[in-house]
Amino acid sequence: MAPRTSQWSIPLAIGLGVPIGLYLTFIFLGAFPFFQRHFLYLHRLNTLFWHDINKPEYWGFARNQVTPFSLTTIDGESIYAWHILPLPVYLKHEDKLEAQQPGFADDITKMVSFSLLNDDPEARLVIYFHGNLGHIAQGFRTDSYHTLTDSSHYHVLAIDYRGFGKSTGTPSEAGLSHDGAAAVNWALEAGVPANRIVLLGQSLGTAVTSGVAEHFAMQGIEFAGVILVAGFSNAPTLVASYTAAGFIPVLSPIRSIPPLLRFFQGFIVDKWKSADRLAHIVTLTRTRLRLTLIHAKNDMEIPCHESDKLFKSAASATFNEELDDESFLSWKEQRTFREEDGTFKTIIRNEPNMVIRQELVRYGGHNDVMMSAAVSLAVMRSFELNSNQSSSLI
Repeated sequence: MAPRTSQWSIPLAIGLGVPIGLYLTFIFLGAFPFFQRHFLYLHRLNTLFWHDINKPEYWGFARNQVTPFSLTTIDGESIYAWHILPLPVYLKHEDKLEAQQPGFADDITKMVSFSLLNDDPEARLVIYFHGNLGHIAQGFRTDSYHTLTDSSHYHVLAIDYRGFGKSTGTPSEAGLSHDGAAAVNWALEAGVPANRIVLLGQSLGTAVTSGVAEHFAMQGIEFAGVILVAGFSNAPTLVASYTAAGFIPVLSPIRSIPPLLRFFQGFIVDKWKSADRLAHIVTLTRTRLRLTLIHAKNDMEIPCHESDKLFKSAASATFNEELDDESFLSWKEQRTFREEDGTFKTIIRNEPNMVIRQELVRYGGHNDVMMSAAVSLAVMRSFELNSNQSSSLI
């Protein structure tokens, strides 16, 4: 008679071998740029086969409150976009908007919604860069658009990056940066100056936002605000702690073996060095900067300490001297307001007219944090200060 333990050895080996084998296969395929970008961007996982994103009313928007259209990038890609009207503006022009044919606009400049943006010298615009996976209306995203437009006077421009949703092309770091720049250029050409535009990014969108803000800062163009929600310092560092969907590890299982971790990090093609870009933006600032970093303490996908790295990089760029970690933490603590639940707000002010704010909120996770008051308030602060409101609003 065989030992009792042998009855369990085969099922146990299979039980352990299958997930380990799948993980090793994932790591092997991730070394190739084609598969790596599919894993990073997840742009093919979407609900287009049962959702018509040319009919935004499905997600609770008023008739023609949202105008679907496309814009063209510098390298010739067609980027799908939504222009979302704020409801208070919509209400004033409801009759004209409802009389117009709904659906995709071949020429958005002929639409009533466009004229309401273009002809209003006080119009304010939030350009929204979403995270990876899905399309412009997938999951929580439409709820976040509602949060921004239901009771404010802020227009929202949201885009699907190349390869996402109905946009053409294949995603890459350079490509998504072109897409973001095209969105800003469209807004500028629509008559909205940069000082009435807020760049708002979530997750992957924070990397796009950082890249776009840097691109325009190098041209001397400064925005009303730059807001990063659930951001990360750079892609190689992130994958060492990132868990897809909150439970699927990437490189965290080999984090305890630094040489092996560095070996696999070396294969990452799109680096997305947001921390470095924020530091560069700070050094390029000549007139005004409102940079806000928001993260939820219970974010199970991107650890909240990633925002600490972003803050340190941006804040350190304001110094005239290098500070070691201990000195920096002491300096930061003097500007931090802590709550009993472990959340905090850190605010620094520097010349010229520069405010950098980091906020850790208790709830919201990785996605629902976009509907939090912290995000809406960050947008309000950016715009209100730009209208010469009191600096106490910070």
